[in-house]
Amino acid sequence: MKISTKGRYGLRALVDLASHENEGAVSLLHVAKRQNISLNYLEQVFAALRKAGIVKSQKGAQGGYRLAKSMEEIKLDDVLTVLEGRFNIIEETDIGVRQDAVRWAIQELVWDRINASIWKFLETCTLAELVEQYKELGSSAEYMYYI
Repeated sequence: MKISTKGRYGLRALVDLASHENEGAVSLLHVAKRQNISLNYLEQVFAALRKAGIVKSQKGAQGGYRLAKSMEEIKLDDVLTVLEGRFNIIEETDIGVRQDAVRWAIQELVWDRINASIWKFLETCTLAELVEQYKELGSSAEYMYYI
């Protein structure tokens, strides 16, 4: 399992957008510059997020994007499922009617449990938690001095 740039950039852009939500609608151009992500790529990512109801667009001179729900309501699994689809640690295979006991045991005891743990985490972690962590790390970095 590997999260693509679409998933990684989408999460970064959402954290950026959410951390600037008090400024009103946020321009994707500003997000792209702050996060060093291609504007064209972000437009594609945000089109998918808008279609899924995670963000909403606002047209006009003060236009841009806003979250469609509160940060606390947006779970990471919602975002990653929109951007990546449902993914698993390994490609699921059709083992059949337990024809291969070793593969079946490994599937149930290892891969299925890892998948369940990953999805349980993604279903409980919110965008608000990521924004809080981002702000904490950002504020602590402001006070680092090197001699």
